[in-house]
Amino acid sequence: MTDQVSMIKPPIAKKKPHKLSIHNDVRIDDYYWLNDRENPEVIDYLNAENNYTKSMMQHTESFQKVLFEEMKSRIKEDDTSVPYKLNGYWYITRYETGKDYPIYARKKESLDAKEEILFDCNVLATGLAYFNLGSISISPDNSMACFSTDTVGRRQYTLQIKNLLTNEIYNDEILNTTGGATWANDNKTLFYTMKDAVTLRSSKVCKHILHTDTDNDVEVYYEDDETFNTFVYKSKSKKYIIIGSSSTLTNEYRFLNADNPDDKFKVFQERIRELDYSIAHYKDHFYVIANIDGATNFKLLKTPENATGKEHWEEVIPHRKDVLLEDIEIFKDYLIVNERQNGLNTIRIMRWDGTEDYYLDFHSETYTAYIGNNPDFNSDILRYGFNSLTSPSSVIDYNLKTREFDIKKEQTVLGGTFKKENYESKRVWATARDGVKIPMSVVYKKGIELDGTNPLLQYAYGSYGSTTDPSFSTVRLSLLDRGFIYVIAHIRGGEYLGRDWYENGKLLTKLNTFYDFIDCSKYLIEQKYTSNKHLYAYGGSAGGLLMGAIINMNPELYHGVLAAVPFVDVVTTMLDDSIPLTTGEYDEWGNPNELEYYNYMKSYSPYDNVEEKEYPNILVTTGLHDSQVQYWEPAKWVAKLRHKKTDTNKLLLQTDMDAGHGGASGRFESLKEVALEYAFLLDLEGIHG
Repeated sequence: MTDQVSMIKPPIAKKKPHKLSIHNDVRIDDYYWLNDRENPEVIDYLNAENNYTKSMMQHTESFQKVLFEEMKSRIKEDDTSVPYKLNGYWYITRYETGKDYPIYARKKESLDAKEEILFDCNVLATGLAYFNLGSISISPDNSMACFSTDTVGRRQYTLQIKNLLTNEIYNDEILNTTGGATWANDNKTLFYTMKDAVTLRSSKVCKHILHTDTDNDVEVYYEDDETFNTFVYKSKSKKYIIIGSSSTLTNEYRFLNADNPDDKFKVFQERIRELDYSIAHYKDHFYVIANIDGATNFKLLKTPENATGKEHWEEVIPHRKDVLLEDIEIFKDYLIVNERQNGLNTIRIMRWDGTEDYYLDFHSETYTAYIGNNPDFNSDILRYGFNSLTSPSSVIDYNLKTREFDIKKEQTVLGGTFKKENYESKRVWATARDGVKIPMSVVYKKGIELDGTNPLLQYAYGSYGSTTDPSFSTVRLSLLDRGFIYVIAHIRGGEYLGRDWYENGKLLTKLNTFYDFIDCSKYLIEQKYTSNKHLYAYGGSAGGLLMGAIINMNPELYHGVLAAVPFVDVVTTMLDDSIPLTTGEYDEWGNPNELEYYNYMKSYSPYDNVEEKEYPNILVTTGLHDSQVQYWEPAKWVAKLRHKKTDTNKLLLQTDMDAGHGGASGRFESLKEVALEYAFLLDLEGIHG
């Protein structure tokens, strides 16, 4: 089989030199022409790459089916969410056996009441290659639902309104939105966010009156700063409609009384560069999470409804250097605070009257805990979620008055072979080249000998302050049960160890992100968790940029790499402000129109640093309609790697011609993508069963 595979010739993209010049620096991009999804030649090339991948992986097709069925078999098909109550109704999401999409339903007052089906996505998706129901917003009088759909995968949602009493879908139809909508308290006024047709930036908030022509919708706010996105929502107290404007470093909010939707929005606190704040409402005050006065890990403040400027903000919870304040949840009698200390989630319970202040105890070294869906302002029940690398997800209701725990649901792992005690997880720390300790969450099947022969998959993201918490995965069991060790590297660029952890992995410190990952890899090899013959790396989107950077810097460390929807042509993309997301990313990566950022970015941009040398085995995946990372970035990268690399290792590009950044729609369809990725890794290890 290996001989047959070696005889298959990869497609070679034509070179069409394109000159890119700025700052007296000239780059020649031979594959710039791939930036045109309407060009039949481009589609032919992507199809040729898909055919090549299929041919190269053909000998694993039966194994892929085994993996797919194995992963699918662990998932409870006829599954139901834990119901939550809102405004007199219990809301439920459920799946039926043999169907790919969820069914959204509700029951009035009692779970024993007759079920009302709001949306059956299996029906809505009929005949479509891609379908996603973005959100559902119920009117205050419970009679209508504003819902959004995307049938392409570019996250451009169409809003529609359904009468839940008659099941009629009204003619009101709004195109090119972010997918969310917020009802005013009059049950006829809707606020929603539109996207720029070219850049897909969420740029303006509009107001729609039920049963009126959408062409007459009023623009209530336009965000003219291209580095900001805007959004709209209602406070949990239901008193205010709130418009937010957000960039990487700076936020600004506006608000109006939800009873008076025709009033003008009032600025809460005007934007100040690098003032990052968010707001919530309780009684006659707003509560503000902000990084004001040097509070890099944020502090909690409050301010009267009628005096919201920062000069009125009064401290409630002070800034702490070793605790990141992530979020709050407000109930009528309790304030719940989501914090992160030493990388671990904590949930803090505080009574408004000051009589109680304590933390829930999770008794674990590495885990994920989070505040769940708690829409009922008057409830005494806190819903939260808990899981770890070895413990399936649990949804838990905690009675704030009696302090009793009620496990409403623990994720079912079907198949009969999974026992959490058969797996081991721990946290280890690698020392980076600058002396900083980098934490890693590790999981493997008990009994493994650390002798350097174990296959190991090392994952990281490392951008935007996004933290990858150590959570459970039924899918991952297909690797663990075949001897793989799985590692999440909590590298700088995320917020695992607080806001400074993020600040030291962005802009002109971005190289720390890549160095941390590499230094974690070296530690894992030195400690004999694995060796470079068995070490694999995985990252997607900005984590795909990470993959491109590490294999340019230290390709010899890795036997194989999975790069999903990778952001690899950093300089060209960040210079093109017509591409979705570009201008809003300047605070993350820098603006290459400025020479310092251009040079720094160019020093690590994977596409610009491909060299004539040996690279690991690589599988790259993307979606033709991706709005986050355009398909041509991975396509160009693969084309250039094919031309430059001096090895005979596998280099495969798989483009989903029907999907976008999130991959295939449907509950199980995405497992086929995972089966391909896992088969790629396991094949490199000589494991085919």
